[in-house]
Amino acid sequence: MTTRRDFLKLGGGAAALSMVAACQPAATENATKDVAMIDSMLIDPKMIDFGQSIDRQGTDSVKWDGRAAIFGTDDVVPLWVADMDFASPPAVRAALVERAAHPVYGYTQVPERLYDSLIGWQKQRHGWEVERDWAAVTPGVVPVLYAAVRALTRAGEGVIVQPPVYTPFFSAVTENDRRLMLNPLREQDGHYSMDFDNLEQCARDGGKLLLLCSPHNPVGRVWRRDELQTLLDIARKHDLIVVSDEIHADLVYAPNTHIPLAMLEDMPERVMTVLAPSKSFNIPGMGLAFMLCGEPELRSRVRAEFTRLHIESNNPFSLVAAEAAYRHGAGWLDVLMHYLAKTQDLVLDYCAAYLPGIRALRSEGTFLMWLDCRALAQARGLDDRALLRLLVEKAKVGMSSGVIYGQGGEGFMRLNIGAPRQVIMDALERIKQALTA
Repeated sequence: MTTRRDFLKLGGGAAALSMVAACQPAATENATKDVAMIDSMLIDPKMIDFGQSIDRQGTDSVKWDGRAAIFGTDDVVPLWVADMDFASPPAVRAALVERAAHPVYGYTQVPERLYDSLIGWQKQRHGWEVERDWAAVTPGVVPVLYAAVRALTRAGEGVIVQPPVYTPFFSAVTENDRRLMLNPLREQDGHYSMDFDNLEQCARDGGKLLLLCSPHNPVGRVWRRDELQTLLDIARKHDLIVVSDEIHADLVYAPNTHIPLAMLEDMPERVMTVLAPSKSFNIPGMGLAFMLCGEPELRSRVRAEFTRLHIESNNPFSLVAAEAAYRHGAGWLDVLMHYLAKTQDLVLDYCAAYLPGIRALRSEGTFLMWLDCRALAQARGLDDRALLRLLVEKAKVGMSSGVIYGQGGEGFMRLNIGAPRQVIMDALERIKQALTA
């Protein structure tokens, strides 16, 4: 198989440098051939090795080089922030090399073929017929959440979030002087659901906007059609706008199916969708997302927030990476999901067999797992700070404390399984040793 080192030899470091030095059309032609060659690898799953260990230290990786700042030490296995330790799809890497071979990195417009690739992906992957006018390129999902809160509500108005949930959902509300309204998820025997009675009450009490996480981070729910339909019924009844963060939409385990919320809504002024190729293809550092909305007035209001700050998203490398991912990444993603499913099974079995007090909940989507450590914390008299300290200082494993995700996260840890399986096994064994020492 082609390893990362082989890639750097053949199409990466040395080849890219020679391309830049030569600055000849032939270089671009060679790189284009590399794209076709590498894309053909995706036909055979045996050519993709997610078990390969890649050293990310010294690359200014937040996940790896930021360990001391986050955990107070750099000798932990980092399984926290949501990026993966896998090489990005070969076609994406080849496309970046091809673009880097051109020696001018000037101002870049968004090509129509990028939108075409997005539209094709949504139709093929999710059965969603997206129209070109609905889409706009943005610098990221979180910036859209902030912009939408500012554009679609007034200061002091209520914005609903459903904890435990990804932390920027809270700050997008509070840092923009809006009223934070909580509709905590219901948890019963490890299964989470939305509290529709309380959601409707929040809407009656002045909620104007709902920030939906679909699939849900960190609990891993993939919302069913009936759940989403009930949510939309409430939104219609109470004139509630829904901004749906669907960044994990492609990362869903069989037999679950992601359903784009907007696909169920016949009133486009009710739903705005935000998504990106970043999680699916492990390119979060590229800083690119899409805002999709069928209502022109809502789109223009949110886009105006970026215009006021003169924020654009036309990085030439993020544009080509996103297009290559959507056009050529399907086979790679299929193999990834198979690998992650096996890793999730490993975590579930290991926790059940060897980690008393820690219950791993099965994720329906995302490469994140929600670990219920409440029994362990209760048995040892640990609060959330002490629980994190135990795992960091004794086990040398760095996960995200569930308490940062708000109400309902107490006593939980979020585990990122987007790493070679031997790394996950090492982390589990460290935890076992720490608990039995």
